[in-house]
Amino acid sequence: MNETNHSRVTEFVLLGLSNSQELQPFLFFIFSLLYLTILLGNVLIILTVTSDSRLHTPMYFLLANLSFIDIGVASFATPKMISDLLVGRKTISFDACLAQIFFVHLFTGSEMVLLVSMAYDRYVAICKPLHYMTIMSRRVCIILVFISWLVGFIHTTSQLAFTVNLPFCGPNQVDSFFCDLPLVTKLACTDTYVVSLLIVADSGFLSMSSFLLLVVSYTVILITVRNRSSASMAKARSTLTAHITVVTLFFGPCIFIYVWPFSSYSIDKVLAVFYTIFTPILNPVIYTLRNKEVKAAMSKLKSWYLKPSQVSAVIRNVLFLETK
Repeated sequence: MNETNHSRVTEFVLLGLSNSQELQPFLFFIFSLLYLTILLGNVLIILTVTSDSRLHTPMYFLLANLSFIDIGVASFATPKMISDLLVGRKTISFDACLAQIFFVHLFTGSEMVLLVSMAYDRYVAICKPLHYMTIMSRRVCIILVFISWLVGFIHTTSQLAFTVNLPFCGPNQVDSFFCDLPLVTKLACTDTYVVSLLIVADSGFLSMSSFLLLVVSYTVILITVRNRSSASMAKARSTLTAHITVVTLFFGPCIFIYVWPFSSYSIDKVLAVFYTIFTPILNPVIYTLRNKEVKAAMSKLKSWYLKPSQVSAVIRNVLFLETK
């Protein structure tokens, strides 16, 4: 058996967002606050949709699943990044690095397909309103969510297949706050030109095909809405504005990082922060501030859980468990 003279890399060093020690406590506070906001905002949407029977419709079912994926997008790297702001040397094991690559492409790939499903839902609701409940049955909604996760899983396993067998024996510094696939493959002790092309082709196909489907869907919907001038169409325009805003905010950074070949690492780092942290925050804000039904359901949920009788019941239950 041939022995190799190179030692295998067992960990990577993450260079993080900034080298400034004075800036670390400030960033720790800001990103801790942002991450807590992501969790609370998206959990609130899931709780609101599941608890209010008026929101048990295909659109809100898909929205709740989007919030669940957004929690995943924010959680695969943000807690590690926040904790790294308190230490000098930011390291991550080889297996944990591969896990980050797996989850970032699982969640982002699933979100891309789910956004296409949400566009299809709006297309049916606006262009074929009389057949909406027949076409968008509960079974169809579950299938659409399953397909989004399946595509995300196939996408991320194909990406990992390009990386897991690469030899890593030298440089181990990743110029980001998490293990991003293009940055990690460049550290391999071999020529990665072909691998990089395959990665770009894989991510590019999923990103661009999803984005083009969304463009076509929303173009057809906007033409339909433009030709109708009723009160229901005004509500549809408001919903469409929220959907298109979310699509733009999510796909813009992803396409720029994984498809556009001329971006610099500093720009990629900013865009990575945007789609892993700011987009999961903006999604709940965009969908709730422009949606009267969700705001009404949240107000009802707030009044229910903050009733004196409910609060006292919770306190009694806690005291009972403590004294049991």
